[in-house]
Amino acid sequence: MARVMNMVEAIREALDQALAGDSRVLVFGEDVGRMGGVFRATEGLQAKYGEDRVFDTPLAESAIVGAAIGLAIGGMRPVAEIQFAGFLYPALDQILSHLGRWRHRSRGRFGLPVVIRAPYGGGVKSPEQHSDSPEALLAHTPGVKVVIPSAPDRAKGLLLAAIADPDPVFFLEPIKRYRAERVPVPEEPYTLPLGRARVVRSGTDATVVAYGGMVEVAEKAAGELEQEGASVEVLDLETLVPLDTETLLDSVQKTGRVVVVHEAMRTGDFGAEIAARIAEEVIDALEAPIVRVTGHDAPYPPFTALEDHYRPTPARVAAALRYVLGY
Repeated sequence: MARVMNMVEAIREALDQALAGDSRVLVFGEDVGRMGGVFRATEGLQAKYGEDRVFDTPLAESAIVGAAIGLAIGGMRPVAEIQFAGFLYPALDQILSHLGRWRHRSRGRFGLPVVIRAPYGGGVKSPEQHSDSPEALLAHTPGVKVVIPSAPDRAKGLLLAAIADPDPVFFLEPIKRYRAERVPVPEEPYTLPLGRARVVRSGTDATVVAYGGMVEVAEKAAGELEQEGASVEVLDLETLVPLDTETLLDSVQKTGRVVVVHEAMRTGDFGAEIAARIAEEVIDALEAPIVRVTGHDAPYPPFTALEDHYRPTPARVAAALRYVLGY
């Protein structure tokens, strides 16, 4: 049985079912308790499960991540919310020095079943540091997984899988997609495999690789090119670490042309990692250069009038597709 939900509702239901199904699960972060979170993703959960299991924390991201690490060492399964992904930076010492190293430090004897949720990306005219996309920084941290859903039904299954995982998972939620659509979501608890990409739209002439908030942008660009007679495949990575290289390379070998899209800045981006994997493994299949459509090498603009010049648009992706198709 399925019900129609947006992404916020699907995430809330996943957290609800995780709390109901396992007494070790704890949910905490800034304003997640009484207020129910800035985006209301935890609304009603404190009233249902009590302040011992769903609770507010100080405005101290390092303490939030540090508490999650300690709780996981003590046998709990913490789900910590960072209010916006751009607020993660004060916790980098905990992330880089401890979170991803515990299994290695213990020589495989212990994991840290920690999930860190954070809204990320732009598209809603947020102020400074509320629209950052730090996924490349997190993906460069050994020992953690990085998951980014793009749709409500995917978000629920991936979040429940992340909570069940024995190792740390960063679960980045695209702000622009929180209330963008309502789709049928199975009512019962279910998981979707981490480390598996999905083909959102099949095509034969070019591949657009995207994730999170950029999947919608890629689909719109593919639709525009379809009107011009081109068949464009859209690949949603869903998990950056571990990366589903098999599905990625299969798509590239089929189409021979690739456009990679994300809203993080260009230099050192995760798109460069995708391009490198393709070049290392299937360069002979390429009929054109790999093109990246990204944010710019500057902080995300705090002025709303500039947001549309920073964040990739369907028009920019469509232009990149025309370039590779005409190469």
